[in-house]
Amino acid sequence: MLALTIIQILQVLLDLAWWIIFVQFILSLLISFNVVNMTNGFVRSLWYGLEKMTDPIYRPIRRILPNTGGIDFSPMVALIAIAILDIILRNAAISIVGGAAI
Repeated sequence: MLALTIIQILQVLLDLAWWIIFVQFILSLLISFNVVNMTNGFVRSLWYGLEKMTDPIYRPIRRILPNTGGIDFSPMVALIAIAILDIILRNAAISIVGGAAI
């Protein structure tokens, strides 16, 4: 049962990472279309905080991906990787429980 608990904790962390990446994506769109402004202290601190959390995830992905100019595909690749890891963890949890639905 300890393994199942560890898998569930990892799934929560993956969900948290997904939401952080999603919020950063939405905020980047709002900044790009000038809906919110970086001169606002809250927006600026939120942006830099999210950037510090996601940069370690994006940096290795950006090294691998080709330069596409102004479009950054690293958040999409990170979300796909999170989805794949979630599937792997879900299948591992199912095999531990013995086929019961989780």
